[in-house]
Amino acid sequence: MKNYRLNIILCLGLLLIFSCEEYLDIAPEAEIEIEDVFANFQTSQGFVEEMYNLVVDYGTNGWTFQDYIYGDDGYNAQTFKYSTQIDRGELDQWINGNLSYLHKNNRFQVGSNTRDGSSNEEQGRGRPKVWTGSMLGIRKANVVIANENLMVGLTASEKNVILGQAYFFRAFFHNEIMKFWGRFPHIQEVFDGVINIPRPETYREVALSINEDYKKAIELLPVNWDNEAYGALTLGNNAGRLTKGAAYGFQGKNLLFAASPLMFFNNAAGIDTYTYDTELAAMAVDAFAEVLKLEQAGEYSLAQNMEDYKKVLWETPTNTWPGLVPEAKELIFAGSAGSHVGSTMSFMATGMPRPISSTGTQCTSATHNYIHNNFGMANGLSVEDDLSGAFGTPLYNPLRPFDNRDPRFYAWVFADRDVLGTRAGIPDVNKTLKLYSVDENGESGAHRDRNNYSFTGYLFKKFYPEIDGQYHSQSGNNILRRFTGMRMHMRLTDVYLMYAEALHVVNGATTAPSSFPLTAEQAINIFRDRAGIGTVNPMIVSNNNRFMDEIRRERAVELSYEGHRWMDIRRWGVAHEDEYRIKTALNFDKAWTFFEEFTLVDRVCEYPKHYWMPFEANQTQFYEGFPQNPGW
Repeated sequence: MKNYRLNIILCLGLLLIFSCEEYLDIAPEAEIEIEDVFANFQTSQGFVEEMYNLVVDYGTNGWTFQDYIYGDDGYNAQTFKYSTQIDRGELDQWINGNLSYLHKNNRFQVGSNTRDGSSNEEQGRGRPKVWTGSMLGIRKANVVIANENLMVGLTASEKNVILGQAYFFRAFFHNEIMKFWGRFPHIQEVFDGVINIPRPETYREVALSINEDYKKAIELLPVNWDNEAYGALTLGNNAGRLTKGAAYGFQGKNLLFAASPLMFFNNAAGIDTYTYDTELAAMAVDAFAEVLKLEQAGEYSLAQNMEDYKKVLWETPTNTWPGLVPEAKELIFAGSAGSHVGSTMSFMATGMPRPISSTGTQCTSATHNYIHNNFGMANGLSVEDDLSGAFGTPLYNPLRPFDNRDPRFYAWVFADRDVLGTRAGIPDVNKTLKLYSVDENGESGAHRDRNNYSFTGYLFKKFYPEIDGQYHSQSGNNILRRFTGMRMHMRLTDVYLMYAEALHVVNGATTAPSSFPLTAEQAINIFRDRAGIGTVNPMIVSNNNRFMDEIRRERAVELSYEGHRWMDIRRWGVAHEDEYRIKTALNFDKAWTFFEEFTLVDRVCEYPKHYWMPFEANQTQFYEGFPQNPGW
């Protein structure tokens, strides 16, 4: 055992809701002996606490304009944003900028010439970002694990939960790096001197090693902190803490990602989007099944209708996170978003332009290609399948493209002529959205193509709260401040969707696993029923590839604008294909006499180069055995 003298901020209380500011007590920064850190539960947990704040919240870790949507689902015109740099194929710009949650450095603080970089910073933008935060988190986890023998003043259950959190975080922070940079060594020691750990040959290799950490975390973590003696210190405020459910969920996600086509083909040519590692997929199914069993035991619950869905996304009990009430208890794990009201408001209004939301947000426009290809019709079909005529009379009318759509379209997307509010129960013309591209005078609508308004003809409102049909606007209700919208790293809907994907790989659409009595088809239809649309058509279910496409489409709708899409289209090996590479707008006139798709950007995306972000050059020059990602 090495002797450490640690220079830390020792948190003598437990994490409450959003930030280190809400610890029960915070001691000043101090240099203390390692034996003192792990002398009792309070100080041990205080050391662990910082790892929660090193979890990057994608939605609030950028700047006041929240640029976190990097797939085919969002478009920005500002050339300095990382989303536009990705469009240009400049993934290496993560190193130089500081406006994205992926960038290396912290943003300059207002009125200061220094970067804070403290995990205790109130605003997420001042905290470490994914690379730095994950590396710091891995080291802290390893310090905890390496000093297990010092925890002599802890009860067995207290020691277990300290170690359980450390094993989870060591795995989780590795996964955060791997999602963006690919295969990465499983660091299991506190390095002190020369580092010469080789980069693994395959993603599978490191994922299986990390799986052992998740297995240990599952063994050691509680089902619910409120039911434990150590959890009594913060009884009722433990929702953000790590549990068995979170460990099972991320164990399954680690395995499913490793099983996915991009990882299975390991950058080799000839990638096939329908070919997975079936062994890893089967292991993922069993992990997800354990989360679904916990749901049956009452630990989690899906929102049963669209009205309750708001309780998952932004409607919250007093002073807490969304996704916790009995009718919509979907929270599995989320980053510590921070208690800064302005940042939270900006995140909630990411899809709304600044002149409407008045939150300092520059609008991320919802792309037509994403909406058209994924948000289908009220009969449960995609627009493409509906128009094919193979499933009956089409509902889609090219001259009324906003009619007869999946109810989730209306819940999460604003289109032309939608209203932000009413006056005496009558739609207020001053709050009617004008998203058309041209009128009789050749002018675009008031909310289109100028002054940071929509570039696509759509706005997304998934996290934008409403009360009785009234939305926040400069000339209307100040609704945003009443709620706390939040992007979760994992929620129960995500678990069901990953379960369905992994299970279909192993058993097909209609056969349940031995670990849980639910088929992939049944899992997907849960969300169709909740939305009030038709179940998956039997003709689609019977075709393995078509049903996988439908699982992916359902995932695109249910998790729309939640920051998962870029990872998904890369791990599926489809990001370079036209459907996912080309971002489009919908041009139409005020009278709706024509509608036409218009290309905004043809994203630069080559396989395999643009599927992984490059490591900073000096990371690959420490020693031989750590090669750069292909093409960089």
